[in-house]
Amino acid sequence: MSGRTTRLLAAAAAALLAIAVAQAPSAAAAPDAKPAKADSADKPYMGFSTWSLESTNYPGVNPTGPASWLNEANVIKQTDVVASTLKSHGYQYVNVDAGWMGGYDSYARPLSNATTFPHGMKYLGDYIHGKGLKFGAYLAVGLDIRAYNNGNTPIYGAKNCYTRNLVYPDLRTTNGWNSSYKIDFSNPCAQAYINSVANELAGWGVDFLKLDGVGPGSFQGGANYDNTSDVQAWNTALAKTGRKIQFVISWSLSHRQADVWKANSNGWRVDTDVECYCDTIVTWNNSVKARFTDVVQWIPDAGPGHWNNLDSLDVGNGKMDGITDAERQTYMTLWAIEAAPLYAGDDLTKLDSYGLSLLTNDEVIAVDQAGIAAKPLSQSSQQQTWYARNADGSYTVALFNLGDATATVSANLAQLGITGSVKVRDLWSHKDLANASGTISAQLPTHGSQLLKITPTGKDNVPNPPGGLHATAASGTTAAGNSVTLAWDPAYNGTTPATSYEIYNGTTRLLTTSGTSATVASLAPSGTFDFTVVAIDRNGKKSQPSTTFTVSTADKNGSINYEAEASVNTVAGGASVNDCGPCSGGKKVGNLGGTGSLTFPNVWAPKDGTYLMTVSYVDGDSSRTAQVTVNGVPFRLPLAGSNDNDWNTPQTAVVPITLKAGGSNVVVFNGPTPQDYVSDIDKITI
Repeated sequence: MSGRTTRLLAAAAAALLAIAVAQAPSAAAAPDAKPAKADSADKPYMGFSTWSLESTNYPGVNPTGPASWLNEANVIKQTDVVASTLKSHGYQYVNVDAGWMGGYDSYARPLSNATTFPHGMKYLGDYIHGKGLKFGAYLAVGLDIRAYNNGNTPIYGAKNCYTRNLVYPDLRTTNGWNSSYKIDFSNPCAQAYINSVANELAGWGVDFLKLDGVGPGSFQGGANYDNTSDVQAWNTALAKTGRKIQFVISWSLSHRQADVWKANSNGWRVDTDVECYCDTIVTWNNSVKARFTDVVQWIPDAGPGHWNNLDSLDVGNGKMDGITDAERQTYMTLWAIEAAPLYAGDDLTKLDSYGLSLLTNDEVIAVDQAGIAAKPLSQSSQQQTWYARNADGSYTVALFNLGDATATVSANLAQLGITGSVKVRDLWSHKDLANASGTISAQLPTHGSQLLKITPTGKDNVPNPPGGLHATAASGTTAAGNSVTLAWDPAYNGTTPATSYEIYNGTTRLLTTSGTSATVASLAPSGTFDFTVVAIDRNGKKSQPSTTFTVSTADKNGSINYEAEASVNTVAGGASVNDCGPCSGGKKVGNLGGTGSLTFPNVWAPKDGTYLMTVSYVDGDSSRTAQVTVNGVPFRLPLAGSNDNDWNTPQTAVVPITLKAGGSNVVVFNGPTPQDYVSDIDKITI
């Protein structure tokens, strides 16, 4: 668990004064392969959420302690601004986060706090609906300990069901704060309880439910924190209310359960809270910048019905937000290109003019609402290009300077699959720029960005060259020789997808495939291969070749494994060798980052060239970024985490590195900065 994670967890736990009980719809039937959902969520939702204001220590916001901002009057004020200023740009939801509850009724269903919400939740829902908006509520997963009542509370509408029937005999706890008892869904009373709460929410006119503290995730893992059954039960119950209720789960969900989340929710938080729990709402370092790496493994999962949620959009008031104007634009740019829900967290009654211009830029909002999540071309440096191909054949391209000084950021259009001349429009400035070809560059300030729409002008009537060619796996054995698995972006002739792809080494065709990945096997040892991919449409027309991906292969002895814990390596600073049963050799090197480093001093290559290094690592966090230095040349290597606090199960990542002939190559793993933690390393394979 990272220092960032620990500190945020402690702050969040202290601030959550009145976390609500598990919420869910109604039904006892087991979910089928494609469970029905209460809301189709065809596009990412837009609106406002209360938690950013509840969490901040900004002067005057929470006058009587954490989360004291939250009350009926303040929510109504925000509702009025959403209706008058933001609704016309697509913002619809007013979501009341943690802290609205005051207790439980005689059936263990949540009640609103009579002091802060004197008219109750139905009244608030009616007010929000009266403004043409939608009403969101919040609960925490599990049976809230305060609702248990020694197990004697009956469940509404369920004969012979009491709270004692919902939980395990040992009263094991669950969720990110251990504030609830884990529900045993093998007992039909459990689904009946979830149904009863879901029906209560529907009766209040709730249009949106956030279920928080869900695991695996929320910094928790293991059987007690497996809330997949809760999520399935809530989805079932919400669907059976007959009301259209969007269902989102939180926080830092484990990607290992992505299929469950996609089937049973409309979205998931990929990360910890964006709020800093400090004297502003956010800071760049804690934790806006983390989203640039943490979202990457989730990008293929975003789409209609289920979206990657990056948390609140706090860009509306620079002084209160705690970030620069450049950072505010970059913040919203990432949310937009990731098709993430756009829900403001600022005090909407105090938006500054720049913040209002960001939140209401309809060209940028259109990128978000198109629902096509962009991906980075490379994250080996702080200057990055992210891109997505749009349905009309244009491209959304975002240039990011995530470094701490002004820098030039360039996009190589050929690597994106774009040839010839292109029209260029700057979406933030609403300006058409000069046509370009080959490369697009911009000088960007610290943490700055540019968001472009790129439209090819050519009418070649052939597919575009496949973009994004890279390797996803590699191996070398004495018996079968070397193999490399390649992947690339789909190609199109206009709006019609290519039907097949040919993989070449130089001018020699190696194989044809109908998909966008393939394994090229039986590669000669100690060879160098210049791979390209050509797309073919249904009429047999071929694209130009992709950009070249060059790889050298292992010698006749096959791939070489280098164990992290090997005595020849240097484990320095705070780094240490630790037990890891599932790891190769039963060991790993952890506590990397800060002063901790790991050096492999004798890495072998048969000749000069670019080789594929497979890194076997362990990361139970959202993701961590290593600085890898090969023969004195450093680059950044983000490594996706499992988000389930599992620090024993290895994962792998493949990255090209340049080696010299012989056994004197040196590979070092440490943190990009002294403040960065790094994943534990099991081994590397060349």
